[in-house]
Amino acid sequence: MGVSATLSAAAVTVLGTAAAFEKCRLTRAFAADRAEGRLAAPGNEAPPPRPARPERPVLLAPREMPKRAYGGEKGRIGLIHALAHIELNAIDLAWDMVCRFSAEAMPGAFLDDWVRVALDEAIHFEMLAGLLHRLGAAYGDLPAHDGLWQAAEKTADDLMARLVVVPMTLEARGLDTTPTTIERLTRNGDDLTPPALEVIYRDEIRHVAAGLRWFRFLAERRGLDGKAEYHRLMADRFPGGLKPPFNHDARAEAGFPRDWYEPLGR
Repeated sequence: MGVSATLSAAAVTVLGTAAAFEKCRLTRAFAADRAEGRLAAPGNEAPPPRPARPERPVLLAPREMPKRAYGGEKGRIGLIHALAHIELNAIDLAWDMVCRFSAEAMPGAFLDDWVRVALDEAIHFEMLAGLLHRLGAAYGDLPAHDGLWQAAEKTADDLMARLVVVPMTLEARGLDTTPTTIERLTRNGDDLTPPALEVIYRDEIRHVAAGLRWFRFLAERRGLDGKAEYHRLMADRFPGGLKPPFNHDARAEAGFPRDWYEPLGR
């Protein structure tokens, strides 16, 4: 396949690819093309309404998901499978960010950030899929829910809303919960999963930082107070609020002001 001329064409190619490992391969290739100056700024290509998905796993509404087993090999496979599904969705979320909001005419550094995020997520997916293989399982063996892409659909109209809900809320939630998960797994004698979670955790700090950085950029461009607009968008797009406890240290490392998110804890 030839090199795409624009980032948005690359994004549409990845979003239109159903096979998980091919999606990762293309992400690696296009990220290298961007780094070496072979992909121009986005053109007029629009992303599909939904990314292509493999036949498996079966996608269910979150409320229809069977209860996940905890403990033992079955529980570990369930956890890794759920995380792999999140990472696969996250590849598409990053590429969607690259081309859906091209009308915003964002700086090249914004595009570079989200191509890098897409690459991170592809690396995460491949790492987790490798763990599943070592446990005699594979991505697609279990059902998965479609909640993450539903969040994307609800924020398809506004880049600031997308930044608030995806990196600044959903990924920031990972900063809150991952250390506890690592500690629990380590305590239970799991020496396979925690190193992978450590990699994801460190990368998520950068992702949250990128979301916050560009949210503030847009707030300034639009003449808005960042904190007030964050609270307004959270009330509108994520009305359930945030679930403490918060990992204040990791959020601070990402540059997330405590007085922005803490009042939203419920």
